[in-house]
Amino acid sequence: MGILSIQSHVVYGHAGNSAAVFPLQRLGHEVWAINTVEFSNHTGYGEWTGKALDPALAGELVEGLDARGVLSRVDAVLSGYIGDAQVGDAIIDAVKRVRAKNRGAVYCCDPVMGDVGRGFYVKPDIPALFRTAIIPVADIVTPNQFELGALTGMDTSHTANVKKAVAELHRMGPRVVLVTSFKDGRDTGEPHTGMLVSDGADMYQIKTPELPFPDIIAGSGDVTTALFLSRYLAMVRQGASGGVKQALERVTASIYGIMEATFKAGSRELLLIDAQESLITPGRMFDAYRF
Repeated sequence: MGILSIQSHVVYGHAGNSAAVFPLQRLGHEVWAINTVEFSNHTGYGEWTGKALDPALAGELVEGLDARGVLSRVDAVLSGYIGDAQVGDAIIDAVKRVRAKNRGAVYCCDPVMGDVGRGFYVKPDIPALFRTAIIPVADIVTPNQFELGALTGMDTSHTANVKKAVAELHRMGPRVVLVTSFKDGRDTGEPHTGMLVSDGADMYQIKTPELPFPDIIAGSGDVTTALFLSRYLAMVRQGASGGVKQALERVTASIYGIMEATFKAGSRELLLIDAQESLITPGRMFDAYRF
């Protein structure tokens, strides 16, 4: 399958397109990557070089692809960090152009805005852009728990609100919602990391043991979204029942294998290449259950 990925990019490490492209290729996809930001490394280091690219560039590159007649071969559009509203407009235009050539194309939006403990790290106009213009055209949306609250205006630290917030995202347009980091406030057991997925009819939760990283590991959400898009597309193509549940279980196994290898090595960057077998045959599986 062909995937058009419009995201940021770092030269060193794995974040944005440098986190999403390789896993998609390893799973057999043809990927056309449009970079919106070019940094030496992710910003978690506190210092970096590079710059946000001209916002008009994304639109120009999509026009070039259209001129080559290749947009009909795009089965999915994937977007992540949006540094400028004009980039958001280019993404929406790209989705419309692709759907005009391929009515079955899927748009997967990772609404990157911030995280628990860090707050927002995007321009003030970006959250509203997601809510009013981008999310309504998406088929799949993959916020973390903080972003779920930001998009819906609900306090998602209270588990009772999470179902309502997911339902609100469905109401905005997407048929699938994946919450890429979820802490169930009712759970008092061993420390864990969780995710949540909904297709509008059923909702599933999954948990993995928490790996106590001393630093933030950038790119894990970008990898998770890319893997989920790939696995979901495969489930849809196969006509498999319970598609979102199976996709969630496979994605969780893969990302846990990569994160575990990264933790054991004491690396500050995802060991995406070293642990690439986890993308295909992860060593440990986890069961999702109804939430």
